Amino acid sequence: MKPLARYAALNDYIDLGQSLGLDPGRLVRQTGLDPASLSLQDRWVPASAITELLERSAVESGRQDFGLLLAERRRLSNLGPLSLVIREEPDVRSALKLMVRHQHTYNESLHIRLAERNGVATVRLHLDTGELRSTRQATELAAGALHGILRGFLGAGWQPVETTFIHSAPRDRSTHLRLFGTHLKFDHRFTGMTLYTTDLDTPNPMSDPLLRSYTQHLLDSVDTAHEATVRDRVQELVELLLPTGRCSADQVARSLGIDRRTVHRKLAAEGCTYTEIVDTTRADLARRVVANQGRSLTEIAELLGFSSPASFTRWFRAQHGCSPSQWRRAAAKDAAGQQIPNPHEDRQA
Repeated sequence: MKPLARYAALNDYIDLGQSLGLDPGRLVRQTGLDPASLSLQDRWVPASAITELLERSAVESGRQDFGLLLAERRRLSNLGPLSLVIREEPDVRSALKLMVRHQHTYNESLHIRLAERNGVATVRLHLDTGELRSTRQATELAAGALHGILRGFLGAGWQPVETTFIHSAPRDRSTHLRLFGTHLKFDHRFTGMTLYTTDLDTPNPMSDPLLRSYTQHLLDSVDTAHEATVRDRVQELVELLLPTGRCSADQVARSLGIDRRTVHRKLAAEGCTYTEIVDTTRADLARRVVANQGRSLTEIAELLGFSSPASFTRWFRAQHGCSPSQWRRAAAKDAAGQQIPNPHEDRQA
């Protein structure tokens, strides 16, 4: 199946895009993502969609350094729960090794390798989204984010011995030079950084030895939580695709990098069906959005992938025993602290 990445990879994307004159919401929707879900940083989405979004943003803004500009807005906390564990590692080496060992907990498409020899350490980065498309911006985002994390441990003035990129040089290198220093190479055989092993020996000033036993327990829970089943992945994609009107078994299968028949077979092995997941996800989403007075029922019908408000109303009544308008009125009375009448007593649609 195609690798996934967390929405945290796009932290501050909206603000950056707007500052460069882009329409971030439109670009997000065009790549099959949901602008309203960008704040849900722990939600997993296809890494290829994030990669495509970054490439389109770079082209439309005319900024070949778009990935690096976004990287400057990244924080250690964007790694999710793993950041709490990394923060308590005793030195830079153990923190970096932890990032490498558990990279699958924040980005399944990112592959990091650390090698040490003769006093020099090399960190290599490689992205594999499962598709043949440019990963220039996503690669530079990953390199810039890693550079920022290392600076957090080693100080704001730290620079790597050398930074290399497998792709060609941009027209304007000013952002690259500002971040990485003058020792830059493009069209190199790998993307990564070279640093001294003495940098890795540097003690972590943020570490508290008394907290390490607690963070190790947290690390175990992070790994366990990430052991997603096919059902989990399908449900994430259904939640993502429903609002776009492109939620189909074929589209979900393409996002996972497998065919539709394989999706059905794997779900059957886990004791469920695609239709059950769609119905459950749609019903849960419907309960939440119908109660929101800010959306019309016509908008909600479109959001949930129904061809008309009438078909949405029939489906909702079959699921919940009342019409959407009855549910909305009951939810409003509940929010106001009033007694909620039985919706079946009101037969008005």
